[in-house]
Amino acid sequence: MPGQCTIHIKDFGSKMRGRSDGGQSKRPIVLLCVMVVCLCLLFLYFSGSNGQAGSAALEYGTKFSRSLGWGSDGDGDDGSEESIFGTGDADDVKLKSFPVCDDRHSELIPCLDRNLIYQMRMKLDLNLMEHYERHCPPPERRLNCLIPPPHGYKVPIKWPKSRDIVWKANIPHTHLAHEKSDQNWMIDAGEKIKFPGGGTHFHHGADKYIANIANMLKFKDNNINNEGMLRTVLDVGCGVASFGGYLLSSNVIAMSLAPNDVHQNQIQFALERGIPAYLGVLGTKRLPYPSRSFELAHCSRCRIDWLQRDGILLLELDRLLRPGGYFAYSSPEAYAQDEEDRRIWKKMSSLVERMCWKIAEKRNQTVIWVKPLNNDCYRSRAPGTNPPLCKRGDDPDSVWGVQMEACITPYPEQMHRDGGTGLAPWPARLTTPPPRLADLYVTADTFEKDTEMWQQRVDNYWRLLKPKIKPDTIRNIMDMKANFGSFAAALKEKDVWVMNVVPHDGPSTLKIIYDRGLIGSTHDWCEAFSTYPRTYDLLHAWTVFSDLDKRGCSAEDLLLEMDRILRPSGFIIVRDKGTVIEFIKKYLNALHWEAVTTVDAESSPESENEMIFIIRKKLWLPGGSQDPNPNSEAKKQGSAAPSRYDSTSKPLVK
Repeated sequence: MPGQCTIHIKDFGSKMRGRSDGGQSKRPIVLLCVMVVCLCLLFLYFSGSNGQAGSAALEYGTKFSRSLGWGSDGDGDDGSEESIFGTGDADDVKLKSFPVCDDRHSELIPCLDRNLIYQMRMKLDLNLMEHYERHCPPPERRLNCLIPPPHGYKVPIKWPKSRDIVWKANIPHTHLAHEKSDQNWMIDAGEKIKFPGGGTHFHHGADKYIANIANMLKFKDNNINNEGMLRTVLDVGCGVASFGGYLLSSNVIAMSLAPNDVHQNQIQFALERGIPAYLGVLGTKRLPYPSRSFELAHCSRCRIDWLQRDGILLLELDRLLRPGGYFAYSSPEAYAQDEEDRRIWKKMSSLVERMCWKIAEKRNQTVIWVKPLNNDCYRSRAPGTNPPLCKRGDDPDSVWGVQMEACITPYPEQMHRDGGTGLAPWPARLTTPPPRLADLYVTADTFEKDTEMWQQRVDNYWRLLKPKIKPDTIRNIMDMKANFGSFAAALKEKDVWVMNVVPHDGPSTLKIIYDRGLIGSTHDWCEAFSTYPRTYDLLHAWTVFSDLDKRGCSAEDLLLEMDRILRPSGFIIVRDKGTVIEFIKKYLNALHWEAVTTVDAESSPESENEMIFIIRKKLWLPGGSQDPNPNSEAKKQGSAAPSRYDSTSKPLVK
C-alpha cells in the first residue's frame, strides 16, 4: 500500500544513520531501489482492473469520476476544453456500483437539509424563515450514494384514485392525521392514508370552499375558472394540497407551496397524490416564479406575518399576481374576533389600501382583495407613500437567489395601456402566442413552429414508450429544460401535469410558460431540486447534460439527483448528443436503470446530432433481496437498509 511504502523508506533511513561511511555511500542506491519497487507496486495497485482496490475506488463514484475528468466540483469553467463526456468510446471504464445511502436519508432533500445547517453552523435568522430557504451542501459534503426507498415501498396508487388515497409505506408519517384530525387533512387507514379533502379553513371539503370563493367573486355557475380566465393559482402554506387537488377538476392548476417545516412531508404527500407542489417559503428571497404569473393567490390560515418588514411578503405576492388578480385570505384576522385580530386587520387593511388593492368581497371568515388593472392608482398616490414603487432598473423576473424588496412592481407601459394581460381564456391560452413574447424578441411564428415541433416530438416519445406504459402509468412529469413549455403543451390530452423547469442563467421564458396556463420553476441544475425523493414519474432532459458540460458542473451528480427525484419504475427521456448518451449508458447498472430504447432524433434541422435515449428506473430495495412481484409480502416487509457505503443493493423488478 502507498502508506506502507512511505513508512518503510523512513525506517530504512533511520537504521542507516548508525552505519560507517561505507554504508553511507551505498544508501542512495538502496533508497533508489526501494523507491522503484514502491512505484511499481503503486502502478499495479491502481491499474489492476479486476483488483479489489480498483473496485472500491469505483464504488466511491463522484470523487473518482472527477479525477478522470468526468465532472467538476465547481460551477465555473475549469479551463479545460475537453468535454466531460469524452469521445463516447465503449471501451472507457464503466462504473460497477454506487453505494446506498443509510436509510435515514430516504427522504433527503440536499438543499433543504436542516442537519446540514446544524453541521455547518450557519447563522440564520429564524424569524425571517431563512432556515427553510435553500442552503446547498458544498461539493465535499454531497452524499455520493443512492437514496433508498423506505421499507415496504410500493408502486404508487394511480391518478385519479391517488388524490384521495396513498400507500402509508411510501410516506410512513401519520402525525398530521392526529394533529389535524379535527380538520380532515388526512386519515390513518391501516395500510393506506386517506385524504377526505379537508383543510385548516375548509373542514367540510375543499370543493365546497372553492365553490364559495367563486360565488363571492360572482363567477358564472360558481365555477372558479371564470370561463377560462382564471387558470393559474398560488396556494401559500398549502398543507397536503387538497385545495390544489380539487381545483384540477375545474381546469385550474395550482402551484401548492409549503416549506419543509413542523408539518413535515406535506409536500411529499401532495406529490404522492399526483398534485402539483413545490417546497418553498416566503422568507428573504423571491419565490422562483416570474412576475405576473398567477390569477389567484390563496392563504388559508397559513400563519404568515404579512405585516413584517414593511409588508415585504405581501408585496412579493403582489409581484406574482397578474393585473386584476385576486388574493383570497381565510384567517381569524378577516373576521376580527378579538382585540389582537382587530389590530392586525386594521394594519393589514391600511397596507393593502396603500398597495392599491381593493376588497372584492368579504364574507364570514374569508376576504378577497383584487389588484388594480393598470398603474393609475400607483401614480395618484401622495409623494412619499409607502410602500414605494420599485426602482426603474429592477427586473421583476430575475428571481434565482434574488432578495425580496419592500416595493410595488408597476406594470410595463404596454400592459398599463392594455389594462390587463391580454391573455386568451383557457384552453385557447395554451397555443395562443402571449403578448410577453415581445419581451424576448420572439415572434408569434417562432412560437407556433416551436409548438408544432414539440407536438411531433412528444408523439414520437409516446410511440417509443407505448410498449412499456398504460394510460395511467405516468402522472407527475418534469421537463428539465422547458424553453417555451411546448413539451408540456403537447401533453394536453394526457391526464398528467408538468413541472416546467427553466435554467436560471438563460432567457426568462418561464413567464411565457405561465402565460400559456402552465406552471414551473426556475432552477440551477448544478444543485439539487427542491422536492422530496421519488416524486416524479417521468423526467425529460433536452440537452441538459450538454449545457452542464459548458458550465463545468458534475454530470454524475446530476445523474444521482435525477435518480433521487424519480420514482421507482419511472422513466427518463434524454435528448442530447451521442457522446452524452454513451456516457450515461456507463452508469445504468450502477444506478439500477435499464435502457428501454435508443434512436436517432427526428429528421429536422432542429434535431441535428441529437439522439433519444429512454431509460427506466428499476424498483429495488437495499440488502440484496429480489422479488419479481412488486406487491408481494417480501416487498411489504422490506429489508434493513445498509450503511452509506454498502453497495449490496439489487433490483426487485428487472
